[in-house]
Amino acid sequence: MEKNYKFTVPNIKDRQRLDKYITMFVENATRTKVQKSINMGNVLVNGNFVKSNYILKPFDEIEIELPVPDKQEILPENIPLDIVFEDDYLLIVNKPAGMVTHPAYKNYSGTLVNAVMYYSMQKKDSLSNLNGFERAGIVHRLDKDTSGLLVIAKDEVTHSKLSDLFMRHNIEREYHSIVWGHLRQKSGMIEAKLARDKKDRKKVAIVRNDEEGGKNAITMYEVIKEFDFLSLISLRLKTGRTHQIRVHLSSKGHPVFGDETYGGRQPHSVNLTNNVKARIKNLLDLMPRQALHARVLGFVHPRTGEKLHFESELPDDMKNILEILDSEKD
Repeated sequence: MEKNYKFTVPNIKDRQRLDKYITMFVENATRTKVQKSINMGNVLVNGNFVKSNYILKPFDEIEIELPVPDKQEILPENIPLDIVFEDDYLLIVNKPAGMVTHPAYKNYSGTLVNAVMYYSMQKKDSLSNLNGFERAGIVHRLDKDTSGLLVIAKDEVTHSKLSDLFMRHNIEREYHSIVWGHLRQKSGMIEAKLARDKKDRKKVAIVRNDEEGGKNAITMYEVIKEFDFLSLISLRLKTGRTHQIRVHLSSKGHPVFGDETYGGRQPHSVNLTNNVKARIKNLLDLMPRQALHARVLGFVHPRTGEKLHFESELPDDMKNILEILDSEKD
């Protein structure tokens, strides 16, 4: 099975190889796979066969045929779940950092969906298939290395009504995060349009030009506590875009501590003495992921009308960081 792509190179100024360029714009396309497709004649530039090291020119027309791997079977797996709430219609789960929300390319096992499928099977319960079997019950998602609260729908009616709540922003969501530096304003709003990064499809970027597209994203923040070179902040989402919090904070020069993708593993707003360097290294060793936790989830139950509000304690890795920072202030 193959998938076809066709796009025009923008008015680029940097020299870029064809194979490398394609891997940045085609999801799940490895350089090896792309080079193989080019060698097999499945990639055309301006209607012509070219080599992998072809240097692109502005407005080149690229046509691609890439093989699509067969979908792997998604199986229930006996993975422990931290269930905060459950009734006949939905589950509230506290997802640990390191767990992918639903199966996708290269992640067909060990996900929250695999775990929830097993749990439901043992109870002889159901899960919504509104978004397909591979996303059974999933109404919204958290990044793999973001911990915290998620709602799972057991049936399609509940799922649809929950999705509507999210779409209308009638969901209470609060995150806690440890970020680099001290924000100039101790509370405020970050608003900026987000779209897939043109240089790397795995990332999200802020777009400032209407011609670049993008969806508006709004993040409210408030500083809870400041330390020497880090801060603990709370964040509330007015929209729910991919990587929204991480990109917004990074754009303001305060990336989430530990976030490798958006600059959070490099010091920001800190005087790097030898002592500080050693402290930072120690803290980063304790936080191998982004220090971001979905702490609060609240909404009106779509079937019973009951007001629901759930809170999740910070996970141990974030607690440890804060305890160390507190002890260093004394």
